[in-house]
Amino acid sequence: MASQEPKKQKVDSSWGTDISKKGEFKRKPSAFRNWITADGPFQPAAGRYHLYVSLACPWAHRTLIVRSMKGLAGAIGVTVVDWFLGDKGWSFTDKQPKTSLDTINNCNFLREVYQKANPEYSGRITVPVLWDKKLNTIVNNESSEIIRMLNKEFNECAGSEEQRNLDLCPESLLGKIDEVNSWIYELINNGVYKCGFARSQEAYDDAAQKLFAALDRVEDILSKSRYLCGDQLTEADIRLFTTLIRFDTVYVHHFKCNKKRIVDYPNLWGFTRDIYQTPGVKETVDQEHIQKHYQLSHTSINPLSIVAIGPDLDFDAPHGRDTQFQK
Repeated sequence: MASQEPKKQKVDSSWGTDISKKGEFKRKPSAFRNWITADGPFQPAAGRYHLYVSLACPWAHRTLIVRSMKGLAGAIGVTVVDWFLGDKGWSFTDKQPKTSLDTINNCNFLREVYQKANPEYSGRITVPVLWDKKLNTIVNNESSEIIRMLNKEFNECAGSEEQRNLDLCPESLLGKIDEVNSWIYELINNGVYKCGFARSQEAYDDAAQKLFAALDRVEDILSKSRYLCGDQLTEADIRLFTTLIRFDTVYVHHFKCNKKRIVDYPNLWGFTRDIYQTPGVKETVDQEHIQKHYQLSHTSINPLSIVAIGPDLDFDAPHGRDTQFQK
C-alpha cells in the first residue's frame, strides 16, 4: 500500500490515560449502556437509529457485520469517520474513500456527538456509537451490546425472511457463547492492544504470552469444529474474526504480535477465510482504512508514519471448512 504525507496532528492523547503504573494498557468500560426493547423508551423502528463507526476499528466492525448479515442497511444508517485518529479524536470528512460528513448532527468531530448526548461528558470518545434520532441521544456505545440488539431487536426490519430468522446468539448456546467471549475478549481481542500499547517489557511479555496461548487454544477448538461453539455460526465467531482479519496486516508488526501469524495456524487461517466469505461480511472489510489508521494514528509506535506495503493475503482462497466438518 502506498504511503502518504502524515497529517500534522498529534495522536489522540486519550490512549495515554489507559496505561497503568506498570505500563499495562487498561481499557475503560463504555459509558452509554441503554438497550433497545419493544416496551422501553428506545423501541426498534426502521429509520430511527444511526451508527457512527470507523472501518478501521474492530469493535465498530462487529456492528457493521451484524447489520449487514441481518439485512438492516435500509433500517439503520451509518456514518463512517476518518481513518485518522487525531488529537481531537475521530472526525468527519468526505475526503477519504467511504467516509462521510455528519448529516445527522452536523458535527465536525465525534466528540461533539457525545456532548450533544451529555454536555458534561468527559470520558473517552469511542466507536461504535448507536444514536437515537428521535430522542437525540446516544443509546449505547458498547459494541458487544449493540450487536445483540441488532441480532434480535430489529427482526421486523430485516431485509429478508432468512435474515430475520438468522440468530447469532441463540438461547441454547448463550452460556457457551458468553464463556468463549469472555476469554477471547480479554486475551485476544483486547490482548493485541495490551501488546501494542504496553509501556514496559514486563507488561508486553505478559500480554504476548497470554495472547499466543489463547490463539493456540482457539486453533485446537477450530480443529474439531467449524465454528467456536460447534456447527453454528454465532456472535463469538464474528467477535473473533474482526481481530483475526487485522492480525497479519497490522498487529503482527505494528503491535509486535509476531510470534506467529494467523497464516501459520491452519485452522485459524481457514476459519478467517470462512467467515470472510460468509455472505454480508466481505463488504465490511476495508484494509486501507485498517492499515492507515493504525500506522498513521499511533505516532508513539510508528513515529515516521510510514505505512507498510503488505502482506499479500488471499482471503478469497478456498477454505474447505464447509466440507471438512460435514456430518
